[in-house]
Amino acid sequence: MSRLFFAVDVHGASSVWRKWLKIPEMYNVQALLLCGDLTGKSLVPIIKKKNGKYNAFYFGKNWTLETEQEIEDIKNRIHDAGAYTLECDMDKVRELQDDPGKVDKIMLEEMKKRLQHWLDLLVDKIDLDKVDVVVMPGNDDDWEMDKVIKSYQNQGVVWALDEVIDVLGIPTISLDYVNPTPWDTPREDSEKGMAKRIEKIVAKLKDPSQAIFNFHAPPYGTMLDLAPELDANRKPVTIAGQVNFVHVGSKAVTKALEKYQPLIGLHGHIHESYGNDKVGKTPVVNPGSEYGEGILRGYIVEVNHGEIENYWKVEG
Repeated sequence: MSRLFFAVDVHGASSVWRKWLKIPEMYNVQALLLCGDLTGKSLVPIIKKKNGKYNAFYFGKNWTLETEQEIEDIKNRIHDAGAYTLECDMDKVRELQDDPGKVDKIMLEEMKKRLQHWLDLLVDKIDLDKVDVVVMPGNDDDWEMDKVIKSYQNQGVVWALDEVIDVLGIPTISLDYVNPTPWDTPREDSEKGMAKRIEKIVAKLKDPSQAIFNFHAPPYGTMLDLAPELDANRKPVTIAGQVNFVHVGSKAVTKALEKYQPLIGLHGHIHESYGNDKVGKTPVVNPGSEYGEGILRGYIVEVNHGEIENYWKVEG
């Protein structure tokens, strides 16, 4: 009997990454899959004032910082919640406000730097001769992250996209793309495009029914793809004072699962919709994400002689 641990959507939260690295010893897993949306979404300025003190606004609070230790502590708290930080003065803040392109460049460098640091920790803390580790980008991740991950292949980190990989003796295919979202993220495609991408990678399998489908987009119409309905201004729609939830997953993913009936579907993307369901006889799971609170969510999947024996959710 072997075990894999599947988790998604860390979005830059260093606290969650550190917890992931303890999973092999805590749960005796032989494969660790860290899949989809690795990078954060915001940059927090820590602004030096003329009086020598610093100010930062995060966690809904204005922070006044006087010592190097206080600055370091707030940086760590912000990094643990998934954001990036920039020490600067008000002139720099105004410059960045006038040129969003400069913000994007700083963000990209910070994303790369943090992912490199995380992968350094991974190869230092985990024996990659004993644990297979898959690190996969998701729809929110810039293409530069692919280069960072691939640079660690020679140290044992597995690159999952565009090919069939072996996970505990089971052929596994992966897809980082999702169906269109309101946010216009880097890796989106139409349902028709999604179907083509899926068929292209499925064609590399000898027997899709004996494989794992690791697709970041959850299947449409299941318990894994419910998210708040958004209006034209991307604000949640409420009915009788309650947020209205709708299915937002991929119909192409659902059709592929129905057609091929793989051993299991591993999904993410929709943070609120954690849990498990079935498409036909195929179990599908989405660990969900509470990265901002530093909570690790994942699924342990037990594999016995090429079959899925059991699976359950863990969090903490």
